[in-house]
Amino acid sequence: MKNSALSFLLWGIFSLLLYGVLRFIFVYWYRPRRLLKHFNQQGITGSSYKPFHGDMNDFALASQEVARSRPYSLDHGIVHRVQPFIHRMVQKHGKVFLSWIEARPRLIVADSEMMKEILADKDGHFTKPPLNPLVDLLQVGVSTLEGQKWANRRRLMSPAFHYEKLKRMVPTFSESCCEMIGLWKGLIGNGPRELDVAVELQTLASDIISRTAFGSTFAEGKRIFELQKEQVRLVLEAYQSIYVPGLRFVPTKKNRRRYEIDREVKSALRAIIERKRKALREGGSLGDDLLGMLLQSIGEGDDDDMDHLRIEDVIEECKLFYFAGQETTANWLTWTMVVLSMHPEWQDRAREEVSNVCRGKAPTAEDLNSMKIVTMILNEVLRLYPPVTALFRYTVENTRVGHISVPAGVDFLVATLMIHHDPEYWGDDAEEFQPGRFAEGASRACKSDQAAFFPFGWGPRICLGQSFAVIEAKMALALILQNFRFELSPSYVHAPCTVITLQPQYGAPLILHPVHN
Repeated sequence: MKNSALSFLLWGIFSLLLYGVLRFIFVYWYRPRRLLKHFNQQGITGSSYKPFHGDMNDFALASQEVARSRPYSLDHGIVHRVQPFIHRMVQKHGKVFLSWIEARPRLIVADSEMMKEILADKDGHFTKPPLNPLVDLLQVGVSTLEGQKWANRRRLMSPAFHYEKLKRMVPTFSESCCEMIGLWKGLIGNGPRELDVAVELQTLASDIISRTAFGSTFAEGKRIFELQKEQVRLVLEAYQSIYVPGLRFVPTKKNRRRYEIDREVKSALRAIIERKRKALREGGSLGDDLLGMLLQSIGEGDDDDMDHLRIEDVIEECKLFYFAGQETTANWLTWTMVVLSMHPEWQDRAREEVSNVCRGKAPTAEDLNSMKIVTMILNEVLRLYPPVTALFRYTVENTRVGHISVPAGVDFLVATLMIHHDPEYWGDDAEEFQPGRFAEGASRACKSDQAAFFPFGWGPRICLGQSFAVIEAKMALALILQNFRFELSPSYVHAPCTVITLQPQYGAPLILHPVHN
């Protein structure tokens, strides 16, 4: 009997070991080679497969080479600096090529029509790619949901971002911006004075998010922003490492810190939410901020209730507000001030327009809509310096993209920055700052008949907060132009880099001069 049990145990161990070996061979040898042959037969070339790391080391080495290179010249041809590996591979293999993320194939796409086909995805063949679960500590809320859960969450959240509701927030946008202008005036006096506007505009965006999303101020939300920034660094480190299943449960110092941050952020947000709900119970109102609008959708149902949000859902969306709402707009405004410092003639034209429209007063919602030159400038900056330089998708079943047959389990990286700088779509001046190309609107800005402007994504998952970001950017830029002239500081180094979003590696020190109205 004992021998029988021992034999059974040994056979079980042997079977598990055999399964592990066969699984290892399938994942790291057989499947990658089969998929490489599949794509090569369709004319898709690219990287050869390298076990375990794929192209992760090549990506990192290309970026390190750029970081060690001499300071970048003051022009807008930034693709080879921001995406050096992709830039080299496109030159060699064309606008669709094969790369590898560990043992998974990744098709990198720099073609506008294929991008729209992927992002439109009417048949549900694509999802967000599987990532190291630690990344979920940062990527949260509606941005990470799929299928019916995403559709219902998006439906419940959309009313909060309707333009008519956002218009009510214009005075709050203006108040935050005017406070920043007052601080800048106090700092520079009669000027001129150097100021790192990247830091200042991060604070502005944080204050605007705090007020419009939660009815509070930057001072109250400061701890949340600091924690989110620390989480970005920790999550990026995890993302750039090889994923080992279960490793996130090992109580290393960094893992403990990641989860501590997540708990502290959620606790702070829960306190803000509960304070607002308490005020409502005592006879107050939810207000016009985004949190108040979301709380109107709170239900008492179970986790499967598709018609209401739970408190936990609201907390996740608040985390997304704090991160995405601050990072993208702050960097957009930073690049706008940098670019207008490089092109003072457009700065003067924009200032003249603001002066004519606003007559020395803070802009109203109608004034913001009347600013054609400001809109052209902001769009052209988004084209040259999009906050999000690439979008990611993953095939959950066999599908076709253009002429390519794609099996399930393949990653896609859509190279937005490459498309925004492609002469095929934008002409020979694709890497020049020419706001006039947007004179007839974004849909008619391309030289070709194809749409190739995707700063907020495309398709059903296009950024929900784009109208919010546009109002914020227009308000801030208009008030800055009313009160200051600005130029590049001698200490400015033009070094765009991607840390989640596209940002100046060494900050954005500008020389500010007061404008005497």
